[in-house]
Amino acid sequence: MSLTPETADLSTQRALAEWLPGRLAKEQPSVLVIGDLMLDGWWSGTIERLCREAPAPVVDIAIRDSFPGGAANTAMNLAALGARVSVAGIIGTDDAGVDLRRQLEAAGIDVRHLHSHPDMVTTTKIRISSGGQVMLRIDDAARTVPTEALAGLASSVRAAVERQDAVLVCDYGNGVLADPVQESLAAALATAGNAGKRRPLVVVDSHDPRPWAPLRPDLVTPNAQEAARLLDVRLPDGPDRADTVTGQAPALLAATGAAAVVVTLDRDGTVLIRPDGATHRTWARPAAEKQASGAGDTFVAALTLARSAGLPLTASLDLAQSAADVVVHQPGTSVCSTSQLSRYLAAFADTALGAEELKQQLDLHRSEGQRIVLTNGCFDVLHSGHTRYLNQAKQLGDVLVVALNSDDSVSRLKGPGRPINAVADRAAVVAALSCVDYVTVFDTPTAEPLIRQLHPDVYAKGGDYTPEMLAETSAVEESGGRVATLDYVAERSTTAVVNRIRGGQGTATALQGSGE
Repeated sequence: MSLTPETADLSTQRALAEWLPGRLAKEQPSVLVIGDLMLDGWWSGTIERLCREAPAPVVDIAIRDSFPGGAANTAMNLAALGARVSVAGIIGTDDAGVDLRRQLEAAGIDVRHLHSHPDMVTTTKIRISSGGQVMLRIDDAARTVPTEALAGLASSVRAAVERQDAVLVCDYGNGVLADPVQESLAAALATAGNAGKRRPLVVVDSHDPRPWAPLRPDLVTPNAQEAARLLDVRLPDGPDRADTVTGQAPALLAATGAAAVVVTLDRDGTVLIRPDGATHRTWARPAAEKQASGAGDTFVAALTLARSAGLPLTASLDLAQSAADVVVHQPGTSVCSTSQLSRYLAAFADTALGAEELKQQLDLHRSEGQRIVLTNGCFDVLHSGHTRYLNQAKQLGDVLVVALNSDDSVSRLKGPGRPINAVADRAAVVAALSCVDYVTVFDTPTAEPLIRQLHPDVYAKGGDYTPEMLAETSAVEESGGRVATLDYVAERSTTAVVNRIRGGQGTATALQGSGE
């Protein structure tokens, strides 16, 4: 009874799976990317001497590569993930502009609304490196944007917006989205929403989201520095940034005018803020690649694709985080394709570790001063209550371990016909969540033997339990740990979901426990 690409309803899909990127690509949502298109240069060579004029290294260039950057990189990522993409912006007729247009066309991107002007300088960012280390970046950009070029772009915006599933604004402050263009875009979106049609999904990725608040965007995606400037606060270093951002939720929503705000926190993942007070975290998987660039472009591209195809917002965030994780392991300005994302998710298909191997991994984390959080449950048919619970558990420490009941154990607990999904499938789905670091399986009546072996710093259970109710409490406390009960969340229960599927019933609401 496992869901497949053919039977899954994307609007209720909560978990990531290997097949999901391909299914999203088949939806082929149409997305307009409007904003600051750039060309990234990556030049590399060898250093064998210093120059005579100054104590500076001489790089003998051997390789010159160029890739679409900025909004153009976002468009390339969308195309690689299966969207039908068009771009709107202004570039020059210089060599960089010609190169940029050629690469976009080669990727199948519609460039009819990409305006070229002889007095415009195409923004370029050239990175010069040697031995894997970037030595210098040279930026070249227009100081002003020609008035007639702005007028031309503004006049074509209405046609560009027509029949789009999503509009993604990439505003990096280069002047391409000045008042005439912004006003034309606002009018086009208002018309689309008032013509009896659904307004396109509107996503704003801007250095300063405030000027875009009148659009009432569905999503804005500031990074940590941009959020700090917007709030006029100083964010602390490290993972505490997420708590600070969450505490400023009303101010962020008011300033951006958005239905939801996603603040990207580089190595600390992202945090989602919504008016109802609900939050969601994603967690970046560390990468050593020092020459990677454009992970934020990949993130917002995957997020826009997933939302415009109908995937729930929290699942879209998890998918976008996975796509960003792919590109940070690749040098230069790169994209995440459908096949790459599928392979990345497939890598979690056999991730359940045995207790002894897991203990060795956790000992390494402890040697680095990291706190271990353990939780357990069946996690049979994953739903939003599960993902919210696991994200809360992750925030109790540094490393989250999820112990899954074996198939026999689930059957003993839940009765005949359960589990719906075999333990290998359950492990793959849970491990694909960005908040989960390790998955293991246990077959004992309680997790007590596993706790005595792993010695977690925190043992997390849902708020429908108290420490006194748990057989595991004594084992946790004897090893110096503590039991944490998380907020009880009213949501669908797995049992109710299964009964509804088997009975062919519509949506119903029930209460859920932490890991049912």
